[in-house]
Amino acid sequence: MKQGLQLKFSQNLTLTPQLQQSIRLLQLSTLELNQELELMVQENPLLERVDSIDDGTPHTAEFETTSATQESASEQPVEAAPRELNDLDWDETPNYGSGDDLDEDFEPQATAQDEPPLRDHLLWQLNLTQLSERDKRLVALLIDDLNEAGYLTQTLDEILAMLPEELDVDLEDLQIALKQLQNLEPTGVGARDLAECLLLQLRALPVDTPHLDLAQKIATHELAALGAHDYAGLKRKLHCDDVALGAAQSLIQQLNPRPGEAFGTSDTRYIIPDVIVKKVKGRWVASLNSEAMPKLRVNQMYADILSRNRDANHQHLSGQLQEAKWLIKNIMQRFDTILRVTQCIVDRQKHFFEHGEVAMRPLVLREIADIVELHESTVSRVTTQKFMMTPRGIFELKYFFGSHVSTDAGGACSATAIRALIKQLISAENTKKPLSDGKIAEMLVQQGINVARRTIAKYRESLQIPPANQRKAL
Repeated sequence: MKQGLQLKFSQNLTLTPQLQQSIRLLQLSTLELNQELELMVQENPLLERVDSIDDGTPHTAEFETTSATQESASEQPVEAAPRELNDLDWDETPNYGSGDDLDEDFEPQATAQDEPPLRDHLLWQLNLTQLSERDKRLVALLIDDLNEAGYLTQTLDEILAMLPEELDVDLEDLQIALKQLQNLEPTGVGARDLAECLLLQLRALPVDTPHLDLAQKIATHELAALGAHDYAGLKRKLHCDDVALGAAQSLIQQLNPRPGEAFGTSDTRYIIPDVIVKKVKGRWVASLNSEAMPKLRVNQMYADILSRNRDANHQHLSGQLQEAKWLIKNIMQRFDTILRVTQCIVDRQKHFFEHGEVAMRPLVLREIADIVELHESTVSRVTTQKFMMTPRGIFELKYFFGSHVSTDAGGACSATAIRALIKQLISAENTKKPLSDGKIAEMLVQQGINVARRTIAKYRESLQIPPANQRKAL
């Protein structure tokens, strides 16, 4: 076999390290970006954060990721996942409500995140009782079985089966412990089902409360019928009229079916909007939020060393200098892309900012991608976990995209606008004769929006609005 050399030309698309980094940074949320930058700053001595430097040493400002168009914004809270609670010893019960620890600016209208966790709150009350140490531990055992709503997750028999025989605990002991637990605040805690939770709260009301007996009968035997709005059946079984039934229903509706959720079971986390949208001289304008933009620059001391010494001993630092410049440039490009895409969204959805959800127009990624001359996948990365602050609230950029249905005029109406219309129609309906899905579809057709009844049902369920038979009132 004869060997030889051949010259062959071909084209290949190769992602450079700089481009790979740019793509990765683009899809990160603000929180993830800051976490990524912390690691990079620790690993690269040529890179430093401006906001972490307060020694007055001059540094180069050529690569700072700042912008004259940025505006600051306050942080907005969002819900976070529940945190794990540590075991609480009897002698380490936290002190809640001590007058010596209260600030002068203390406000009694505390929010859920200001409250102690339910478990700690119950153990604090339990430690103030005159129960024996054994009884306290049995009640604490039941407290550990409560879920976030304040309900027991297991039956007493199941809890008893888990206990070692040498503890000499029987079912009667657990029943007594449960009664002690149900005497604690919030009223209704320690219930095994919804009916028991409501009954505990009803029994705590004054005995002269009007229609209390009727409300207790409904909570004990007829909750399913009340939930199904079977008022005719309820009046027949309970031998009452519309007035009495309505008063009992109102009394039950004032109760809390999930008493444990009033207590802090989660940490409060915050998001910082990437973009702020305001109306300037009659036009909605998007600007970058300076609070969301990390301020990075090249360390001047190391840069001066490299400028004076370019021998082989400093090649590693030269590489880190180039990486620092790439990173700063990619971050600036990231925010520039976010701003361009956001402004394009704002221009297409300007009626939303003026009139709300009912004016939302259909929008797809391709439409934005064509305008800003980016690929759809890039627009998808930009709009994921990126937020804008507007006079109507904070929205993820993805919120402004959605499906649509056709109209009689040959145009299209977005799904968001249809859901807003459904919500408006239902909020204005006669609760004695609520609108069916078919009737809502007919009303929208009269407005030129062709929507099938099953589509109305799907949108209504997404809004967590019950069907017509469950919205009916006396």
